[in-house]
Amino acid sequence: MIRVLVAHDTSLLRSALAALLGRESDFEVADTEWPRLCETDRALRPQVYVVDADCPGWRRHAGGAAGHGGGTRHRWPQDTGHAGHTGAHGRGVHGRGDQGCACPAAAPASLVVLTGAGKPGDLRRAFEARALGFVNKDRSADRLPTAVRQAAQGKRFVDDSLAVEFLQAADMPLTRRELSVLSLSAEGASVTEIARSLHLCNGTVRNYLAAITRKTGARNRVDAIRISQVAGWV
Repeated sequence: MIRVLVAHDTSLLRSALAALLGRESDFEVADTEWPRLCETDRALRPQVYVVDADCPGWRRHAGGAAGHGGGTRHRWPQDTGHAGHTGAHGRGVHGRGDQGCACPAAAPASLVVLTGAGKPGDLRRAFEARALGFVNKDRSADRLPTAVRQAAQGKRFVDDSLAVEFLQAADMPLTRRELSVLSLSAEGASVTEIARSLHLCNGTVRNYLAAITRKTGARNRVDAIRISQVAGWV
């Protein structure tokens, strides 16, 4: 049996995903909300995690998983909680210093991420978290069990409809520090608040925002946020 854990912020969606996977005779499936991830992880000891790239909980945890070097299989929830590691946005995805959870060490587990087409940023975030499965949630549902089985064997599964986004994901124009600044700006933080959160001076933050606007081809900061959100960078 393949032990699968579905993590999602929305009860209805995680129940639906768990029900879909639960129809497979070789799967043992559990689902959990993000705040209870470690508790459920300890009980189930999953071999595969299934997450949604649009889920805020995933984005917070992905910030800790990104930036770890090494292979493609690891104890994913535990890795997100290691102090001293930062994610794609420097201090956790939203720049607030969220370290995720710290689950006890166990056998390596694999990660399958659901995403939509047109969001290369989500793919980049999942790749940096060392996901093995990349499933387009706008396509047939039968791809998800296939991705889970492949990931459980340590094999990569990439939905062919995501090929273009993978190429775009490799060309992300912003640095991690710029993404951290932009994420805080998208949350409504002022230049002073961003500087305080990231331990920068106000002038440095303004320079970062100017560089972000230039690199994204935006007209202004608001336009840069819009462009980056559409691409899934923030």
